[in-house]
Amino acid sequence: MYQTNQYEGMIAETVTLQGHKGETINAYMARPLGAGPFPGMVLIHHAPGWDEWYRECTRRFAHHGYATISPNLYFRDGHGTAEDVGAKVRAAGGIPDEQVIGDLEGANKLLRSMPYLNGKVGVFGTCSGGRHGFLTACRTKSVDALVECWGGGVVMKTEELNPKKPVAPIDYTKDLPCPMIGIFGNDDKSPSPEQVNAHEAELKKCGKNYEFHRYDGAGHGFFYYDRPAYRQEQAVDGWKKVMAFCEKHLK
Repeated sequence: MYQTNQYEGMIAETVTLQGHKGETINAYMARPLGAGPFPGMVLIHHAPGWDEWYRECTRRFAHHGYATISPNLYFRDGHGTAEDVGAKVRAAGGIPDEQVIGDLEGANKLLRSMPYLNGKVGVFGTCSGGRHGFLTACRTKSVDALVECWGGGVVMKTEELNPKKPVAPIDYTKDLPCPMIGIFGNDDKSPSPEQVNAHEAELKKCGKNYEFHRYDGAGHGFFYYDRPAYRQEQAVDGWKKVMAFCEKHLK
C-alpha cells in the first residue's frame, strides 16, 4: 500500500530485444528504481497498436513494483503513428501467431536475464493481446501468471482459422501452465458472453486455476479511459482485481 513518506522512482525507456527468429524489435520498458528483486510483467498491446495507453500501462505496472516490458509487435510493418501502423496491420489480416509468440518469448527472456528480477514473469493483454497472452502462456510454458482482458478470438469457428491463425487458442487450454484471471464486459461482442462461457467451461474441464470477472454495463475495451467504451466504476474494480491477482501470484 502506498505511503506518503516512501521513496519512489522509476526508469522508463525504449529498448530493443531479440524477438521471433532472433529478429530485433523495439519495446517500451519501465521498472522501479532499486535493487529489487521485482516480479516481471510482459504487456501485450491491442489491435489499435502499440499506443500511448500501453506506454502508460507499462509505467502503471512499474509504479506498482513490476519490471515491465511492452514489445512492439508491429515493428516489422513500418513506423509512424500507432493508429496508422495498427490500421495497416489490421488491413493485412493481423500478424501471425507464431511471430507474436516468438516476440513475447523474447521479451520474457530479456526480463528473466535482468539481475533485479525475482524469477517470476506475468503476462497482461487486452483485446487481441488477451488472445495472444493466452496462446503464449499455453505454448511457451514460461509464464507464471496470466491476465486476459476481453481476449477476442480465443474461441474461434473453423472458418475463422487461417495460415496466420491456424489453431484456436481454446484448443491449447490443457497446456495452460499457470493461474489466470479473465476480465470481461457482458455487452462485448468479441468475446461474446457465450464465447466467455465456452472459454470458462474448457478451463473447468481441464482443471485449471482461474478466476473470471464479468461486468454488466461494460463492453469491449472498458479500461480505455481515452475511448467512449470507458466505464469508470467497472474499470476501477477490474484493475483492483488484476492487481490483487498479480500480487498473489507474482510477488
